[in-house]
Amino acid sequence: QVQLVESGGGLVQPGGSLRLSCAASGFTFRIATMRWYRQAPGKERELVATIDSAGLSTNYADSVKGRFTISRDNAKSTMFLQMNSLKPEDTAVYYCNKPRTMGDYWGQGTQVTVSS
Repeated sequence: QVQLVESGGGLVQPGGSLRLSCAASGFTFRIATMRWYRQAPGKERELVATIDSAGLSTNYADSVKGRFTISRDNAKSTMFLQMNSLKPEDTAVYYCNKPRTMGDYWGQGTQVTVSS
């Protein structure tokens, strides 16, 4: 079955960096568009970044553009989110996502907290 396992979250000071990973299994990762979402307390889940199957096309939410970078290693079936210049408003649970017509697949999420 499809599994998406996030890791790399934690507590970081404003201005710091974190790198999230999403290990995928149970499907052909190299042909799948993948996404990162996040959900802050009391807010709706927000699309953060999207990457195409080859890793050649990426899109970002305006709130993270220029600070976050999405990438992937198809040989290792892993997706990444490099987060730099982190702000307190980036605090959220970050989710790995595989879009699917009949219902997306989601990971369990990893907590990112930006605080001094």
